[in-house]
Amino acid sequence: KFSYILNCFVYFTVGFRSCDEKRKVQFESSEPADFRVGEDGVVYAARSFQLSSDPTEFIVYAQDKETQQQWQVVVKLSIEPTFAEHSEKVKHLPFGNHSSHLQRQKRDWVIPPINLPENSRGPFPQELVRIRSDRDKSLSLRYSVTGPGADQPPTGIFIINPISGQLSVTKPLDREQIASFHLRAHAVDVNGNQVENPIDIVINVIDMNDNRPEFLHQVWNGTVPEGSKPGTYVMTVTAIDADDPNALNGMLRYRILSQAPSTPSPSMFTINNETGDIITVAAGLDREKVQQYTLIIQATDMEGNPTYGLSNTATAVITVTDVNDSPPEFTFMTFYGEVPENRVDVIVANLTVTDKDQPHTPAWNALYRMTGGDPTGRFTILTDPHSNDGLVTVVKPIDFETNRMFVLTVAAENQVPLAKGIHHPPQSTATVSITVIDVNESPYFVPNPKLIRQEEGLPADNMLTTFTAQDPDRYMQQTALRYSKLSDPANWLKIDPISGQITTIAVLDRESQYVENNMYNATFLASDNGIPPMSGTGTLQIYLLDINDNAPQVHPQEATTCETLQPNATNITATDRDIDPNAGPFAFELPETPPSIKRNWTIIRISGDHAQLSLRIRFLEAGIYDVPIIITDSGNPPKSSTSILKVKVCQCDINGDCTDVDRIVGAGLGTGAIIAILLCIIILLVLVLMFVVWMKRRDKERQAKQLLIDPEDDVRDNILKYDEEGGGEEDQDYDLSQLQQPDTIEPDAIKPVGIRRLDERPIHAEPQYPVRSAAPHPGDIGDFINEGLKAADNDPTAPPYDSLLVFDYEGSGSTAGSLSSLNSSSSGGEQDYDYLNDWGPRFKKLADMYGGGDD
Repeated sequence: KFSYILNCFVYFTVGFRSCDEKRKVQFESSEPADFRVGEDGVVYAARSFQLSSDPTEFIVYAQDKETQQQWQVVVKLSIEPTFAEHSEKVKHLPFGNHSSHLQRQKRDWVIPPINLPENSRGPFPQELVRIRSDRDKSLSLRYSVTGPGADQPPTGIFIINPISGQLSVTKPLDREQIASFHLRAHAVDVNGNQVENPIDIVINVIDMNDNRPEFLHQVWNGTVPEGSKPGTYVMTVTAIDADDPNALNGMLRYRILSQAPSTPSPSMFTINNETGDIITVAAGLDREKVQQYTLIIQATDMEGNPTYGLSNTATAVITVTDVNDSPPEFTFMTFYGEVPENRVDVIVANLTVTDKDQPHTPAWNALYRMTGGDPTGRFTILTDPHSNDGLVTVVKPIDFETNRMFVLTVAAENQVPLAKGIHHPPQSTATVSITVIDVNESPYFVPNPKLIRQEEGLPADNMLTTFTAQDPDRYMQQTALRYSKLSDPANWLKIDPISGQITTIAVLDRESQYVENNMYNATFLASDNGIPPMSGTGTLQIYLLDINDNAPQVHPQEATTCETLQPNATNITATDRDIDPNAGPFAFELPETPPSIKRNWTIIRISGDHAQLSLRIRFLEAGIYDVPIIITDSGNPPKSSTSILKVKVCQCDINGDCTDVDRIVGAGLGTGAIIAILLCIIILLVLVLMFVVWMKRRDKERQAKQLLIDPEDDVRDNILKYDEEGGGEEDQDYDLSQLQQPDTIEPDAIKPVGIRRLDERPIHAEPQYPVRSAAPHPGDIGDFINEGLKAADNDPTAPPYDSLLVFDYEGSGSTAGSLSSLNSSSSGGEQDYDYLNDWGPRFKKLADMYGGGDD
């Protein structure tokens, strides 16, 4: 099967040598059932058929889309075509004013697209087409193909015979993986030189129905409101087919296989066989009866052909949603409740309703509305989100003495309106009867607070006012209220417990620290004897009017001026605790006595509250002077006082500043600085004392360490004392106390002759040792030993120093050798002291002294 490619028509005229490639030509075949022509002029077979030995002829028509001119050419197909130059004459049409012949130009070799069915069973390799060049008659050519499927992945699907040019496929193809292959054929000579331009080979894989439809979801979920009319859209199901969607193999059709449940009709829904849209076809959807439908949907390819098409199924679950077709209905026509008076946020009644709609949906959730019986808005009804009950709640206090009972009318509705045609029944309205319970209420003062105006200075035991309260409990049997004082900061007032009359117990003073902005506040308590007892408070506000009861004072009370007459007058200010008109403007003057005041000083008022004090004389000796100043206010009657102003007179520089010693002393350190300096000195002394104590203790420890022997050289701990041994039987009555106090031993001269022991030391003159001081502190034992050694060395009559270690004399004739033999060199040679090396480091020194042999 070969295709003939018609590139263009050439209209031969004088000077016209090439094709006009800008023409827009439309091609048609005379045999469209067998051959088709593309827009690019490629002619290809529309079906598979067997060519005979005789050439197959058909006509290709061409028409210019702009000028509508037409041409035609006869195409002849033979079994073994060659790509030689053709010179056949074809029927031509006039082009413009010229007449010529339409002639086929010389063409390169071409191959038309090849259509190959997928899933072919072979045998393989299966021959597809034979490629030849018109130059193979004169040259020995070699053919090859390149591209995906040949020498590129997936490789080896297509092969070509290099000698004959036969193109073959080696295995079955799958259109769902690769729908077409684009190869390029090459022709070269034996030397590898290209003899033809490469040609494109397009192999289209023809689709076969080898894939079943697949739904995007195995279970589809949709909803539809109950009571929907026929034709209501529900949902859309979709399936896909891997086969060619433009062919029958991929054209799907849908249908419903089953519906469960089948009430009220077995065909409540239908499906569009092409789009998969599911709609209702019957009325009667009622959620209260059937809440869900399950449909089995089938998708079949081949346009739903049950014989040749492949099919698959999925499940569609359609939930019938609720609409408000059931209004809420009260379970009782009348509800009852009670509430104590003056209580708020209290639930007084619980309203219950029933609703057949789906729970916890807007069509089920109830809203309660009061239609009567509460003109002042003292109640509200909240909805319990779990039980859907109405909770009647008090939001404003209720007074039993005003209202003892309320009868409310309540209507129940849903959050969404009822469905069209549904109305509220009488059961959607109920009555709520609420009884108010009387309780003991707190008394209250009228008015509260109570304001009175009173001049200050009112003495004690004067009545101010009567401050009483009222008890709102008119229907309770109670005694009269009793009053008491709750808060009186200055303790100025008292109240009569029965009548509520308030009297003073101290003088009222506007200038007191408890008065703020001329206002004094006191709080009183009124109590009843109800069950339980209740009480209320009231505040009495006393606005105190000022009287002229405070004399003015000078400020500041100390001043400084120069000893010479200079323009450095001292400014003073008058202060008064009273207020207008009992305060300024003030009058300032100096007293007549002593006469030196007016002689030395003068005062001038510069404003209502200020004056200037200055020297009258040219010179006043430096010092501190008490200057009395008489200040009088503007009260009626006025009140005056004499204030002492301490004036310091000092030497001044040209600027009027004090320069004398008193000024310097006066400007010395303050109290805080002096205290800080003293604290620093004390801390420094404590640190020095601690350092001295530490140094002294360190010296004592260093002296004590001098008495210690190196642990390796110390052998004293190896001499173990097991018992005390006396000097024999005659030594048992020896007075051991004399060893503890040797200074108290009686002289030998006074001992009786007959009581001397036989082994006692012979009587002879005792050497006289220097008198030593008393035993020092144990910490100074080193000093004690050094002093004893020095005394023994300086005494020529003293025995050897080791004689000090003799504790008792046991007599002569002892069988034991003298201890001094330890120092004898003759006795040491008779002993073997090498075993001392085995006794450890503490006996190392003895082993070195006695175990070394002749060395």
